[in-house]
Amino acid sequence: MLIDSFGRTINYVRLSVTDRCDLRCVYCMAEDMTFLPRAEVLSIEELATLGETFVSLGVTKLRITGGEPLIRRGIIDLLQRLGQLPGLKELCLTTNGTHLPQYAQAIKDAGVDRINISLDSLNPERFRQLTRFGDIHQVFAGIKAAQAAGFKRIKLNCVALKHYNADEVPALVQFALDEGLDISFIEEMPLGRIDEHGRAAEFVSSDELRSAISEQHLLQPVFAKGEVNAGPARYWQASGYDSRIGFISPHSNNFCSSCNRVRVTATGRLLLCLGQENSVDLREALRTSENPQQEVRTRIINAMHHKPEKHTFDLDNEPQIVRFMNMTGG
Repeated sequence: MLIDSFGRTINYVRLSVTDRCDLRCVYCMAEDMTFLPRAEVLSIEELATLGETFVSLGVTKLRITGGEPLIRRGIIDLLQRLGQLPGLKELCLTTNGTHLPQYAQAIKDAGVDRINISLDSLNPERFRQLTRFGDIHQVFAGIKAAQAAGFKRIKLNCVALKHYNADEVPALVQFALDEGLDISFIEEMPLGRIDEHGRAAEFVSSDELRSAISEQHLLQPVFAKGEVNAGPARYWQASGYDSRIGFISPHSNNFCSSCNRVRVTATGRLLLCLGQENSVDLREALRTSENPQQEVRTRIINAMHHKPEKHTFDLDNEPQIVRFMNMTGG
């Protein structure tokens, strides 16, 4: 098992397969992005090797992220290979939903248990504003395709911004409840330099959102029932519904003490903390070592001693982390 210097067991890895995306969400990346040269991005074979190595070290949950993972060539083959790993208890995927009409059933058949779909607004014009040119009807079609495919659970993810979409939070909750979906609201994280808005001015806390939802629904706190390794969300349930309403609160309710996860970027950098630059190069080991899998294994084990105790986000100053969220891996 992977255990860091603070006694936390690391059994959950978020593995990015690309930095590219077909949307340009205002909190995630710049409008005019320069993406990585393809030679710098891990191959499907290299990604599969990393997944196998992490699972051999006691990781029981893998989440595939991007960018948008469903635009990555070979993604279904990768999911099939990961889904067959002995010892892996959950294979999950995060997507913007635009390609789910094409891929939802193949993803489910490959072994993906749970799927997260980004949805920051129910209004077509506002959705286009937040994503810069997205078509919300593609996402609605993707949700329907995911429901038809029969995933164990489907969750919507919403980044809440005070003057963009916070007023829609009750409506988004009702949509999720009516559709039998889970939903999580995320406090914006200061990753990468953006020009569209000031992060401090747009900050809205999880407590504020929960208060707005409570005006319409009686909420009771619940544990993440049935999940192998719960993530950073704190879940609540509306009376009369099975759906879970989650809040991810990196600013107002720091979750670092229970952190059980690390991230791997599409270039093979093992990020030990979302809000710190501590990282280890796994790509170099994969491409130059005589025994790549053993060298990767050694680097992962040694990296655990350098995992920070916590992140140090600051909304009022320039971002300490200059990489955008699409570079971080969701």
